[in-house]
Amino acid sequence: MARVIMQAVVSVDGYIAYPDDTVGPLFDWYGNGDVTVRANDEWQFRVSRASADYVQPFWDEVKVTVIGRHLFDTTDGWSGVPAAGEQLVVVTHRPLPEEWRARFPDAPFHTAGSVEEAIERAKDLAGDGLVCVCAGDVGGQAFSAGLVDEVAMDVAPVVLGEGVRFFGDHTGTVLLGDPDAVVQGDRVLHLHYTVKH
Repeated sequence: MARVIMQAVVSVDGYIAYPDDTVGPLFDWYGNGDVTVRANDEWQFRVSRASADYVQPFWDEVKVTVIGRHLFDTTDGWSGVPAAGEQLVVVTHRPLPEEWRARFPDAPFHTAGSVEEAIERAKDLAGDGLVCVCAGDVGGQAFSAGLVDEVAMDVAPVVLGEGVRFFGDHTGTVLLGDPDAVVQGDRVLHLHYTVKH
């Protein structure tokens, strides 16, 4: 059965992007090392050995990524290639743009009208693999609905001061398990928690 993990690079004060959706120095660690890691055939980065040993097995395990329509629009649907995994589910109430579909007719993208539907579809597609839900609004909704099994944070040593929150609009207290992994990379700290249900 698929596991669902909510993941993103996050600032020390809990933001995954500035209010204008730019990431500033959050992703600097993706280019500060001498080890190449591959999210897929399109996306590769050069990180420290410690970060590579943490992120590469994670990316290799991801089968399906779940994102919201806002992230899809902001990234132009990553040019039809999921940032991680083999398939992607977009939570949206509108069809994906026809011109985008025409440019990327073979994109392994699916749509769902709700977070619950998206997670169910992603789990079906992933089989025994990993479903990665991008943090932010959609991730926060999945977390609030009790659909997330694990939380992974790549904490960059920066305070953004404002922006898009890792847990979206989620409020309330949720206890997580002790960290399953704490890995210090170069300019990043990788944390992984199990969600207590």
